[in-house]
This record gives sequence, structure tokens and C-alpha cells, in this order.
Amino acid sequence: MAAIVKELTQYQDAEKIFSFIKDETYAVFLDSSMENKLGQYSIIGFDPYLILKEEEGIFYHNGKKQKGSLENYLKKYLKEHYEDNETNLPLTAGAIGYFSYDYGRKFENISTRHKKEINMPEALVVFYDLFLIEDKKKKKLYLSALGKTQDPQKKICTMERIINNLKVEEKKQMEHKMPAAYTSDFSKEDYQVAIEAMKHYMREGDIYVANMTRRMKVESKKDPYEVFQYIRKFNPSPFGGFLQYGDFQIVSASMERFLQIKNGWAVTRPIKGTRKRGRTKEEDEFLEQELQESTKDRSELLMIVDLERNDFHRICEPGTVEVTKHFEVETYATVFHLISEIRGKLKEGYGAVDLLSCAFPGGSITGAPKIRAMEIIDELERSQRGLYTGSIGYFSLNGDCDLNIVIRTLVVQNGIYHLGVGGGITYESDTAFEYEETIQKAKALLLALGNGEEE
Repeated sequence: MAAIVKELTQYQDAEKIFSFIKDETYAVFLDSSMENKLGQYSIIGFDPYLILKEEEGIFYHNGKKQKGSLENYLKKYLKEHYEDNETNLPLTAGAIGYFSYDYGRKFENISTRHKKEINMPEALVVFYDLFLIEDKKKKKLYLSALGKTQDPQKKICTMERIINNLKVEEKKQMEHKMPAAYTSDFSKEDYQVAIEAMKHYMREGDIYVANMTRRMKVESKKDPYEVFQYIRKFNPSPFGGFLQYGDFQIVSASMERFLQIKNGWAVTRPIKGTRKRGRTKEEDEFLEQELQESTKDRSELLMIVDLERNDFHRICEPGTVEVTKHFEVETYATVFHLISEIRGKLKEGYGAVDLLSCAFPGGSITGAPKIRAMEIIDELERSQRGLYTGSIGYFSLNGDCDLNIVIRTLVVQNGIYHLGVGGGITYESDTAFEYEETIQKAKALLLALGNGEEE
């Protein structure tokens, strides 16, 4: 059954449309609020017909326990339900979901000493009957219906009528506030001690680079969607989103693409190296140049590029894997980042789930060598990472996918906002600077939750 796609006659911001369904369980919004070459499209998923999740090692299919694993079922399903996408849109039929960092530990057979803190599945992938796709560059809207839950033509007509009749209220003016007060599983001193312990492993030759995370919590009565609206206005990102799962919500402002497949070509864009934005044009330019010339950040990124290039060599055709961008500085609302890009042609018979299984968790948020880095991470960090440094994105029935790295992201449950912040550590790392970098990375989210003073 092929999806039916229709361009709508009236254009509205997809966020305004999503605000009317934001409370429906499994309503999801992949939001490219930063309009650039990475963020042309936003996608809303409606009307789930297939819900796959894995929790505590058990795979569930529409709520029923199954043998096997989510990734094996997903690979089989995508193959058996292949459907061409004859449009220029990124997705007309498929699924949206997430994979937590802790889900990825099983790919490398790495256990954890930490208890689970948030009551949510380790992985959740939902196939939707209806998608709304916004082309932000061309200011166009499209509806795509597969017909799993209702006649697709009827569904599109109904949704178009609803969208055209929406009465969108003007948003109240948002203002910058002081950052929210938070609790952390590391004090500044303890975080620096942990970094020194990580550097000891580097002196011993166990690892070359690793990501060190600390977890924060903010207790707040703020509505998660209002927090999302604030973030997308003041800290726009190409790979953000709002995912409503009933008893928990995900608010993301990620700027890092983990994996993309388009027409059989795979891309990853690791980020390593961060500087805060300056208060003046001159300070801004100085900090950008400092990042561009930082030997520590460049060596850190180089090691991750080597790791992820090796991951790609395992499932890409020989001679096709190349670094297409290297040591480029990208500008965001509160920070600069140093990025590279790797590209390769997938071997015949390999697809999105193979690539995910091969490369997940991303090297930029583990370290190198990956397995030993993940073991040391579990030893030195004080909490389970959960969704943080996992991945959110979509799988298309035509074989394409686009998945982010879960950074600058809040998971909300029972009035508690959970976030992780961290950074890549090398032997050259300055422990005090690394702690301050975590503050800069949390800044936009803490401002969105602003209800007090920063520690």
C-alpha cells in the first residue's frame, strides 16, 4: 500500500499545528528550528499503528512480549515493507523513535553498575499512519497518509480541513531569565577528580579520548511544551524535537547528526570542541578563532573521526569512505562547535539498522577505543545516562534514516527535568575548563527552565 502525499494550500508553522496535539500520547515532532542546510524539514507523526519497544531487555510488539530483539524485528519489518519515496520529502512512510545510550551497551556487551533513574523504555520506535512535513525553506506543508488506520484520502481531507480551520493564538512574549537552580550528581571538585582518573587511564594506554558526563536535575512545574517553545526560539537547532509519551516527555535541541542514510549513502557528523559565545563581536571572533586553532580540540576530533571512519569501513563499500568536512567551526546561539563529516556508500544488503548496530553509541560521546572507553565511563560516572547521548530520529520505509545524537536534551517525568552534560577528555584536558564547558552546554536548557540562580 503506497502512501498518498498531498501539498496543502495553506501554510502554517508546523510548531503551531503541533501545539494542538502536543498532549496526545505518541504525538511526536522532529523540529528543525534552526533554518540552515541541515534543517530544512520538520516532521510531525500522527496516528501510530505499530509500537515497538525494548525495556529491561524484553522486546514488546504493540504491548505484547516477544522473543528476539527490537533491532532484529525492525530490520526485518523495514525490508518486508519497503516502499519507494518518489517525492523530495525526507519521509512519507515510516517510524520515529529513540534509542537510549543504555540500549546501545548491549551491542558491545557492556554491563552497568548504575540503577535506572527514569521509568522509560530503553528504546521506542513508533510507525505512524500520518505525517505532516514542513519544508521550512520553501514555506510549504505536506500530508502523507499510508492508510493503516483509516482510508488515506479521507484521512488527509479531514486533517487538511482541521489544519485550515485552526485558530492560532499569538504567543506571549518570552523573556530571558536567570538559569534554573539544579542539583548535580557531581560537585565541581568531584568532577575534576573523575577527569584526572580518566587521564590516568590515558597515561596507562587504556584509552586515547573519552566523554565524561554529569547528570543534572531541575524540579519544576513548568509545562514541558512551553520549555520546548522557549528553547526553539532562543536556541534553535537542526535536530531538535518534542516527543510526547504520556508519562514522560522529551525536549531536545540537539545540533549533532549521528547517522543519515539517503539513497544508500551514509553520513555522520561528529562534534568535538566547544567555546561559549562572546559578549561582543570582538570576543566572539576571538573565541571562534581559539576553537579553530585548539590543538586539544582538533586532536580529540581527529581521534573520533578515525573511530567512526573505521565503523563505516565495516559496512560501506571499499574506497567510498571519506572525510568530506574536517575541523569546521559551526555557530549556535550560545556556543561554537568544531565538526567533521564522514561519508560512505553502504554495501549491498546493508541498511539503516545495520548501520545503527555497527556505530551505536556514537564515537563522539563514548571515546576511543570504544569498548574500553565505555567501561571506564561506567566506572567513573555516577549515574546511568539513560536517553542522554543516545539517538532520536526517523526510519523511512524506502531505507533512508536521519538520527541525531541526544545532547542539549531534557527528559521530563513527574515534575523533574533530567539532563546530561559532558565533554570529550584527552590527556591535554584542563580539568577546570572541562567543568566550565559543561555549564556552557547546559546554559540554554537552564535558561528555559529559569526559576532561580545558577550554582
